[in-house]
Amino acid sequence: MADPRTVVLPCGAAVPALGQGTWGMGEDPGRRTAEVSALRAGLDLGMTLVDTAEMYGDGAAEDVVAEAVAGRRDEVFLVSKVLPSHADAAGVTRACRGSLRRLRTDRIDLYLLHWRGAVPLEETVEAFESLVREGAVGSWGVSNLDVDDLADLPPGAGPQTDQVLYNLSRRGPEWDLLPRCRELSVPVMAYSPVEQGRLLGQPALRDVAAAHGATPAQIALAWVLRHQDVIAIPKASSRAHVQENAAALEVDLTADHLATLDRAFPPPRSKQPLEML
Repeated sequence: MADPRTVVLPCGAAVPALGQGTWGMGEDPGRRTAEVSALRAGLDLGMTLVDTAEMYGDGAAEDVVAEAVAGRRDEVFLVSKVLPSHADAAGVTRACRGSLRRLRTDRIDLYLLHWRGAVPLEETVEAFESLVREGAVGSWGVSNLDVDDLADLPPGAGPQTDQVLYNLSRRGPEWDLLPRCRELSVPVMAYSPVEQGRLLGQPALRDVAAAHGATPAQIALAWVLRHQDVIAIPKASSRAHVQENAAALEVDLTADHLATLDRAFPPPRSKQPLEML
């Protein structure tokens, strides 16, 4: 890959700024071969951060990931997530064991709370820390937590990331969440960075893409990746799509083109509730 850019997590691990998402994988057996091939192509291109979750396909996505990384586990930074309904002390351990079994590995590099539920954050964090101590989990983080939620984490808690919905059409985190995460030295992981493809027909995005000799998806990804402390995890279900995503790292958006995108997708002017997909 032309730009092996990395983001350093608080624990010191350097991970690719451009990783791979797996939401929706494993749900259609007819697509499994292509999905595994796409993930492997991403690994070949240096996109070795792979994000999944027990929720995705009720574990089927983790099974696809296991096949894709077989024989290459040590190259990969594996991220998975626990459902909030499983986030109590005993539930976190059971959920982690299930993910480890489906992923066919002895460790998850980064284990996230998928979103905040009824279980006290202190209990979830304590369970995460226990998994870290025993080696089942390398580190832990959160997902879909807003500024107030981060403030409710127990004193001394050290999340490695906050994985949130962030793209050109979902810019709310820029108002306060991105600045707060920077204050905490916690990188943001942006899921659905191209809004599941819904952005791609937007005229300004297409115009900027044409000016760069790029695709709209590459511009949307480059826009997210303009931040040096944001990780993007687009999903791709074909090798060609993975190659397209990887080339986004070669796009250097000019100030004029960023201004064009700001006019089409205005930044927030006030606090917005954190959105989820």
